[in-house]
Amino acid sequence: MGNRGMEDLIPLVNSLQDALSSVGQSCSLQLPQIAVVGGQSAGKSSVLESFVGRDFLPRGSGIVTRRPLILQLLSANTEYGEFLHCKEKKFTDFEEICKEIEAETCRVTGSNKGISPLPISLRIYSPHVLNLTLIDLPGITKVPIGDQPADIEYQIRDMIMQYICNENCLVLAVTPANTDLANSDALKLAKDVDPQGQRTIGVITKLDLMDGGTDARDILENRLLPLRRGYIGVVNRSQKDIDGRKDIKAALLAERKFFLSHPAYKHMAERMGTPYLQRILNQQLTNHIRDTLPTFRSHLQSQLLALKKEAEEYKNYSPDDPARRTKTLLQLVQRLAVDFEKLIEGSGDKVDTVNLSGGARINRIFHERFPYELVKIESNEGNLRREINYAIRNIHGVRTGLFTPDMAFEAIVKKQILRLKEPCMKFIDMVSQELVTTVYQCINKLSSFPTLRNETEKIISTEIREQESKCREQVMLIIDIQLAYINTKHEDFIGFTNGQQTFNQSNKKVVAGMTGNQGILGPIMQPELILAFCRNAVMQ
Repeated sequence: MGNRGMEDLIPLVNSLQDALSSVGQSCSLQLPQIAVVGGQSAGKSSVLESFVGRDFLPRGSGIVTRRPLILQLLSANTEYGEFLHCKEKKFTDFEEICKEIEAETCRVTGSNKGISPLPISLRIYSPHVLNLTLIDLPGITKVPIGDQPADIEYQIRDMIMQYICNENCLVLAVTPANTDLANSDALKLAKDVDPQGQRTIGVITKLDLMDGGTDARDILENRLLPLRRGYIGVVNRSQKDIDGRKDIKAALLAERKFFLSHPAYKHMAERMGTPYLQRILNQQLTNHIRDTLPTFRSHLQSQLLALKKEAEEYKNYSPDDPARRTKTLLQLVQRLAVDFEKLIEGSGDKVDTVNLSGGARINRIFHERFPYELVKIESNEGNLRREINYAIRNIHGVRTGLFTPDMAFEAIVKKQILRLKEPCMKFIDMVSQELVTTVYQCINKLSSFPTLRNETEKIISTEIREQESKCREQVMLIIDIQLAYINTKHEDFIGFTNGQQTFNQSNKKVVAGMTGNQGILGPIMQPELILAFCRNAVMQ
């Protein structure tokens, strides 16, 4: 294959990627591609922007990339960008590209910090780029921020796995040099799917931020955690540079100067830096496509034959026989219902041994995530004692009291029960998200009928939203019922009362001396018992 033919390989796969993205099949056909994986603020965005020489990616705190971004760079005489979802518009202003990515992300994921596996496809034409296609994936995170789902870490890992499990996918594992390489989330994930390091390319960012007297020479020389494709070091702009709009060209010159003058890296300066990384990725992706294309083509042909056979069956139905056509469409919808039920309820002929099904993930939410959320809200006993003390004293006002007032007891218990609302609402969000994800998994079988698919998806999504709303109301009602009436006849409460009586018996002489009447001991409610009841209210 000549040079010209080699150059056409990446645009060829881009066309396939666009075609598959438009029908929602981008992951099922094992496309040769490069996925960019790394922790939050590892420097993924800076690397991609340095390739283009422009600021065009959204930035901010928390998860900024909330949908996979298929970034197709194509060498051309003019500089502009276009999105697959609005192909008719050419973006010459790169700030507008940034705003469009944010708007398109919010269109699918909403304004909260949730994520979606539905990719955004962006093609950038420029004289400053080499032909290259990269899939920028959400940054690996540990802790949910704001109103993110509690299992956001698992959702992101599952999404990344969907891409990097593909044997034809090269993994660009981005790790900052100022963290311990052994704890790199990107390299850990890459090692899970590529234990031999055959298809992983290491990128070490932030080399200029390492502590004085330390360097990453062992890593960059591929001696510490060896990868067959090795490691490349880069120096990105700092956050201050980005905020001050430091020119990317100036940053690239500063990066080159850094490598040429650094005693640990100057002997390999020619094999370091962003321009070198872009050249290597262009070569590796081109060679990778050439190596995997024969297998990919035969896989594509077998799928095409199967679809042609299916199309022939539909063709045999007479257009004048609407009953038979309706029957075919009904069968497809019924199959969708059966698939959905199997993924939620379990069983089925093919058991997935790689990923958890929707039902198993919902089960995990019930039995792992929800109890974990409840444990997190378990009361700090010192604070609770202080609250009980204040509640009793405030209700007595200027008087000193012998009895613990009912109102103090109710105020403290209600405060504890109210704390259950937040984890319950989170829990409903998580289950609802899993149902929506499961629908997306099943609905692809209707891709031969796009209108039917869209309408079915709309109906199911609306139904899930309506049921979610009813579920919220029901859960809120249950909590409000608990708040409205504290059942002092309940067996748990009787157990506390017995404990109280035992306590009183041991102190009856003192109390009898104070009251002159032992019969008054029954109604006394000690703060210790409120404490015990509150603990039970939260744990139940």
